[in-house]
Amino acid sequence: MQGLKEQIVNEINKNTFILFMKGTKDRPMCGFSSTVVKIINSYDITYKDINILTDPSIRIALSEHSNWPTIPQFFIKGELVGGCDIMLELHNSGELQNLIDKA
Repeated sequence: MQGLKEQIVNEINKNTFILFMKGTKDRPMCGFSSTVVKIINSYDITYKDINILTDPSIRIALSEHSNWPTIPQFFIKGELVGGCDIMLELHNSGELQNLIDKA
């Protein structure tokens, strides 16, 4: 059986766009996750969401993998893009559109 970290890495690698968040994209459970969902939804892309609240060990294994302590975490093609602040910055500068277009 796969370890949790391997499952997380597999999810990141098999989904072009994936968001680890508190809650779901339909029901975000924190302001930061809600903001990132609104940003991503404005790009009309399909993405997978993983609710880290269902299992606290997801957050630990994810942070070990990404070296990023906070949630949400958005990945494009296996690469961590960032959390709420970085996503807002990239969105406002137009850089996020470039990253999405390249994917």
